[in-house]
Amino acid sequence: MSSTVPPSRRILLRSGKSPYDVVSVEEALHRDVIATNSGNLIFSDATHKILQTPGTEVVSNGIKTDVNAAGRINERYEAFVVPLANAFRPSFEPSLKRMTQLIKRLNIPVVVVGVGAQTGLTYDPARLKPMEQAVRAFVSAVLDRSASIGVRGEFTEQYLKDMGFRDVEVIGCPSMFMYGKELTVRKKVPALTAGSRVAINGSHSAVQTQGVGRIIARTHERYPNLRYIGQNLSDAKQLHWREVSGPNGKITAMPTHPDHPMYREDKARVYIDPITWIDDLREFDYSFGSRIHGNIAALLAGTPATVLCGDSRTLELCRYFDIPHHRIDQLRGDEEVDPARLYEEADFGPLVNGHQERFERFTGFLDRNGLQNTFTHGDGGKAFEERMRSLSFPAGIRPWIDNDPAALAARFGWLQTRIGQLSADNAKLKKQVAEQKATPTGTTTVPAQSTSVYRRARRAVGGPLRKALQTER
Repeated sequence: MSSTVPPSRRILLRSGKSPYDVVSVEEALHRDVIATNSGNLIFSDATHKILQTPGTEVVSNGIKTDVNAAGRINERYEAFVVPLANAFRPSFEPSLKRMTQLIKRLNIPVVVVGVGAQTGLTYDPARLKPMEQAVRAFVSAVLDRSASIGVRGEFTEQYLKDMGFRDVEVIGCPSMFMYGKELTVRKKVPALTAGSRVAINGSHSAVQTQGVGRIIARTHERYPNLRYIGQNLSDAKQLHWREVSGPNGKITAMPTHPDHPMYREDKARVYIDPITWIDDLREFDYSFGSRIHGNIAALLAGTPATVLCGDSRTLELCRYFDIPHHRIDQLRGDEEVDPARLYEEADFGPLVNGHQERFERFTGFLDRNGLQNTFTHGDGGKAFEERMRSLSFPAGIRPWIDNDPAALAARFGWLQTRIGQLSADNAKLKKQVAEQKATPTGTTTVPAQSTSVYRRARRAVGGPLRKALQTER
């Protein structure tokens, strides 16, 4: 179904937060505005910028899928735009089903940009078979409300076409079009040396099972100016609160873990805003690792990057954009993954030279789905950039390795505020309970939420407070 968004419009965007929302580190972690992975904000911020044209207001939905909000969305918005990454994976199936329920209740255009299927490096879709019904329902609901669905790359395209879908377009990921048709990536130095500034990244699974932990350790030995950039919510909590609960807290090979030497050397960061992430990477000579958006952030900064692909979602995106990459399962020996060698081998010509054609393919997809873009129909993102530069975003989260008064004040200030908020909630609930007990019905109904106030308070401030009161090791 082909739909056109009216000239004067409001667009609802699936994203953790608006790019303009300046959120403190403590609040960002408490609310999980990164939706467990800060890479999500790179492609949602890029989409927000791209869609912001004269007469268009782009509104973040806060990432949550509220099926009951369908009526309100139909009334207030002219389109629902959904940037996605590896949504076709078993662990995301419940979320995909909720999204499908919401979309089926919408009578406005629904445009999906950059969805991908995740399997192994051989592109075998067998592990996705159990969720095929959920994928079919989602894609069918989307295509009933749009001209086509935009996918990340070759594997996802074939995966959907094998199900019988035809209106499938490969557009990559909107993150790569943050600056439109402009993309400049060049080697700043002829070769990397021990003194070069190198950024490295890797997921927990890659560190545990694909040898990235060993690569990080060896690179740390050779490059004194190495920095690890994490992306998970657990990474951020480890840096800011020394929080090591949960399964990821057992992975001490992650540089964000308090027991890792890079943590103690202040060589790890997590960003909750893409603008600070990209800005910091401009100062580096090179970036590499298994995180696709960690390396896309570097490319957007103009910094050379190489992706170590560990699954189909990273591999198909690298192939589509001609991002220098290697399959992790085909790397042999430590010398092959030395940054100096990877840097020397990396050719950014195909990436840069083919970017404009890929950009035009992407904007063509938007046109066919009735969406204007700032580069064709607006000011090229100038107003967006000016507004972003007028705001003061928090710096990247650093390891908590000292008792700096300013850092302690920020942490304790947030804890005090949260305790105050929870105390007010508790007082309100007590009043409600008292009023219900005073009613002449003969029955007393205590609100279910009142019984969990203490648990909520303990969850919100208990862990962080314990970390704040610990004696530094």
